[in-house]
Amino acid sequence: MAEVTIYTTVACPYCVQAKRLLAQKGIPYTEIDVTTDAARRHEMIQASGRRTVPQIFIGERSIGGFDELYDLEQSGELDALLHGSP
Repeated sequence: MAEVTIYTTVACPYCVQAKRLLAQKGIPYTEIDVTTDAARRHEMIQASGRRTVPQIFIGERSIGGFDELYDLEQSGELDALLHGSP
């Protein structure tokens, strides 16, 4: 299974929703809290091209935020991405 990384902040409801969806599916993830970590926030922006949280990565691929994660789940594409299919 591909590694999932999620950049979050403490007071982000979309971050909570994204983590909940991943947990409900039993998908392990690494959370990086950028609330007070400017270096990690800069890393997130460089990697994703976006300033908002959450920013979710499956492997090296930036998939966007919660809305994109939800859309991938609804379309059935999330499982394919997690298991190495394009």
